[in-house]
Amino acid sequence: MSDGGEAAPKVWRGRFFEDFEVGDVYRSRLGRTISEVDNTWFTALTMNTNQVHFNQAFAERTRFGRMLVNSCLTLALVTGLSVPDTSENGTANLAWDDIRLPHPVFVGDTLFAESEILELRESRSNPSVGIVSLRTRGVNQDGDVVIEYRRTFMCYRRGAPEAAAGGGFPAVEADWAV
Repeated sequence: MSDGGEAAPKVWRGRFFEDFEVGDVYRSRLGRTISEVDNTWFTALTMNTNQVHFNQAFAERTRFGRMLVNSCLTLALVTGLSVPDTSENGTANLAWDDIRLPHPVFVGDTLFAESEILELRESRSNPSVGIVSLRTRGVNQDGDVVIEYRRTFMCYRRGAPEAAAGGGFPAVEADWAV
């Protein structure tokens, strides 16, 4: 808590286009363990009816011997883990390429994300953004690469009017006295 005489702490607002350099590597600070509920809800939400994702008896008879995590959940989760370091100031995904799933993911696995900046370029149509291409790998708790892909997205430049337009903590009037 500040007594009013100190500067307010800086708040992380994500990287802007100017903050990236080709070759930069970002590793997620947090990991995320996938629960059975995560897998079941995601599978139901996306209407994926492949029983290997939600029927334990069926999955036990497959070569994996247990339920597989829905690969679209793996993609979504690893992307989410990468957002604080890469695209918190992104405005639009432009492409997803070369998605590979070299190792299965199971309930109970903990995933991490690692992203490398591959290419940066100016936007020809919008001076408020630049174009970032990166390769992201999802890695489990044992160091196995479970997913890798290339993603290209538009990222706001520092000072872009759209980036300054909002997303901050809303004004709150509250009596905190107990």
